[in-house]
Amino acid sequence: MQADAQMDVDTNENVQRKGRGFNSNSAQEDDNKPYESIAVDGAESSTAVRAQRSVEGWILIVTGVHEEASEEDLQDKFGDYGEIKNLHLNLDRRTGYVKGYALVEYETEDEAKAAIAGASGSQLLEQTLTVDFAFVRPPVGQTNVKGSGARKGRGRSASPTRKSLITRID
Repeated sequence: MQADAQMDVDTNENVQRKGRGFNSNSAQEDDNKPYESIAVDGAESSTAVRAQRSVEGWILIVTGVHEEASEEDLQDKFGDYGEIKNLHLNLDRRTGYVKGYALVEYETEDEAKAAIAGASGSQLLEQTLTVDFAFVRPPVGQTNVKGSGARKGRGRSASPTRKSLITRID
């Protein structure tokens, strides 16, 4: 085994790397995305959180849904703002009641914005609903550098073979 001082490390900056995390050209990244995005505040700016269109439509997340609400209740509530392309109401397997949220999909951005403006803060079965876009892109220039929250603050765990290599080098 070679010691750290004897190991050859390639520090050539002109090496083209492929894969996630190596692309520094943001313009090229935006061209390859199958998603469309808009500014939630109405104007594209560096501080605005931008809503992102999924592959099929504009998906809204509705929270604060009463546990005894039905799909018909949500169809009636959100059907006023446009044609609902898809409605998903999650149920708890153990109890059979609604988990407290729903996903509503519209074809156009205008219908989705109208649903957010009209239904957010309204009542359904005596509970206040909160409505927002399900998919948003972070403001331009802000990215999560540390990675996913599940791994935050934890080092990489060493597998048994990696542990043996670490102890041999030391």
